[in-house]
Amino acid sequence: MLNISQKKEQVKRLAKEFSESEISILVDYKGLDVLKITDLRAQLRNEGVRMEVVKNTLLDRASQGTDAALMKDFYKGPNAIVLSADDPVAPARILVNFAKDNDKLEIKAGALSGKLLTIEEIKQLAKMPSRDELLGKLVYTLNAVPTSFVNVLSGVPRSFVNVLNAVKDQKETA
Repeated sequence: MLNISQKKEQVKRLAKEFSESEISILVDYKGLDVLKITDLRAQLRNEGVRMEVVKNTLLDRASQGTDAALMKDFYKGPNAIVLSADDPVAPARILVNFAKDNDKLEIKAGALSGKLLTIEEIKQLAKMPSRDELLGKLVYTLNAVPTSFVNVLSGVPRSFVNVLNAVKDQKETA
């Protein structure tokens, strides 16, 4: 049991994390055993995502003034909050995939950029490429443009040399 000063400290820390996080997802973990919760936390931690079980009253106080306050209607029953400051796709993907194999995990709602996310929207978010994949595609695209441009520019002199060789060959045979 937490005393009042510990609760205040937890609310202060959570409020800071809510304000820094890009996405918050609320889940009901009731019915999951310790091994499965540990596995889920490890998967999330590998992607730089935090999951914390918090009392609903503390969750309500900590979320005030942040995007997570949009989910306050869902603060009922046993809840865990999943927070990511970097990549909004990673926690959604991990939770959706985990929920497919573990029907006890219930994704309740999410908050992203001032918008309340439904379960369907979280599932759609999970299908998007990760931040790293998108950055890789951007770098590839940025690299492809100058490469293609150089190929086009070098094609003009190459074609000119080919024409000159063809004229030379034609004059030699004549």
